[in-house]
Amino acid sequence: MTLALTKSIEIIGEAANHVDIDTREKFFDIPWNDIIGMRNRLVHGYYDIDLDRVWDTITDDLPPLIDELQGLIGKVSNCKLDTD
Repeated sequence: MTLALTKSIEIIGEAANHVDIDTREKFFDIPWNDIIGMRNRLVHGYYDIDLDRVWDTITDDLPPLIDELQGLIGKVSNCKLDTD
């Protein structure tokens, strides 16, 4: 289960990394850099991951992020993703 939860956070961070800069600036309330940074830490610092921090992210940070992103879905229909 730990691996699945960690991988899910990695996927969220990877997706955030592909959101173009204009969209990130438009929706500045979303902590894009923190999301991407968490992904990078999990991917590149796998030997020293704080599982308590991962759990805090899942229980405390993800629910409000999901709510916020669901509210933005209609607004981002004209925004582009950076697929490079």
